[in-house]
Amino acid sequence: MIILPSFLINEPGQPPKAEWGVRVVGDQIVAVAPNAELRRVYSADEIWNADGQTLSPGFVNAHTHLYGVLAHGIPLDRAPSDFWAFLKDFWWPLVEDRLDHEMICAATDHGCVEMLRSGVTSFYDCLEAPHSLPGCLNAQAEVVRARGLRGILSFEATERVSKENGQLGLRENAEFMRAAQGLVSGLMCFHTTFTCSADFIRQAFDLAREQNALMHMHVSEGTHEPEYVLQHFGLRTIEYYQHLGVANSKMLASQCVQISPDEIALMAERGIRMSHMPLSNCEVGGGVAPLPDLVAAGVTVSLGSDGYINDFFEVMRGAFLIHKAHRQDPRVMPANLVWQLATEGGARALDLKNVGRLAPGWQADLQLIDSQFPTPTELHNLYDQLVLYRNHTHVRAVIVAGQIRVRDGVVLGADVESIRARTHAAAKKLWELA
Repeated sequence: MIILPSFLINEPGQPPKAEWGVRVVGDQIVAVAPNAELRRVYSADEIWNADGQTLSPGFVNAHTHLYGVLAHGIPLDRAPSDFWAFLKDFWWPLVEDRLDHEMICAATDHGCVEMLRSGVTSFYDCLEAPHSLPGCLNAQAEVVRARGLRGILSFEATERVSKENGQLGLRENAEFMRAAQGLVSGLMCFHTTFTCSADFIRQAFDLAREQNALMHMHVSEGTHEPEYVLQHFGLRTIEYYQHLGVANSKMLASQCVQISPDEIALMAERGIRMSHMPLSNCEVGGGVAPLPDLVAAGVTVSLGSDGYINDFFEVMRGAFLIHKAHRQDPRVMPANLVWQLATEGGARALDLKNVGRLAPGWQADLQLIDSQFPTPTELHNLYDQLVLYRNHTHVRAVIVAGQIRVRDGVVLGADVESIRARTHAAAKKLWELA
């Protein structure tokens, strides 16, 4: 099959091409060339005419909590006063501690459909549901496989409930990683320094190293963790991981909102990866992460929805706009950089091989976006037009590993109304329990 768009973003961050397309065979890109050349050389191939559209790698959502949709609009007696109160008084007792397998699977299906509709082809999900152990990751995986996404799943192990529960969480990750196959895989994960002991953290890193897997944790999402680590250990959060002897290139740190210049330098030195959640950081009052500084230091940076808003165009728009306002500098976080973080940056952060570009030998994970704007669309303004003025309603098609998952804006094989109703029922049950 040859796909012939009006514009091609084959190497995100670099200038796009006009009237270039790709040839897909099986699950791979096998040729990238001008449309006319593809028509001539591969005249026997099926032709996908995508006139007026941009062909781009699919987005990589590098950090989400798919169960988070169940809390949208949940009643609160009072708004949490800070991030620690948000966790202690709301998120843990009213959401995470109430989750069961049915709630998790309903939310996962809903999230997969939302992500596909907004051009996401790969994602990493972080599940914390301490009373859903064991088997919750396998239940999730069945849903993800059915939707055809490239998914990385993990359980956010924590000792906040009990040491025994923490061990169950680590075991859930280790067993899932060993058994996972196909487009669905796993990684090791624990929560934070303030819910996990030093021995527990070292154990998690050891388990990750045994399987050559990534090691994920939340880092300094608000002021609580850096204050906690400073008070108890006399160090900043990233410095503490260095002190434990675990800071390395397999470490994936999410959030990183309240980190210092010295921590940024240490992340760059140790090859620590980072996932950035511009919208949810605002919603919980965590602050604004020093993303431009992380990028300038050479840290591998990615973008995530955090389970807050799954339309990835909104996530990109947040990264594009928030840092301009925060730095009072319209030059920071240009649109081409944001697009790169949303695609290839996410793939690099998650160790996804041959994902994030459209090049021969790379995976056929791609999307087609309506690019018929009310103003002239040129190569010099395409990134800005897409980031500022597009959303999930403009995604016309999504292909994952060579398989068409969205066509004409419709997620194939998904009964959206039934999925919504199932999610609604799960949320209602959660709210009643709470």
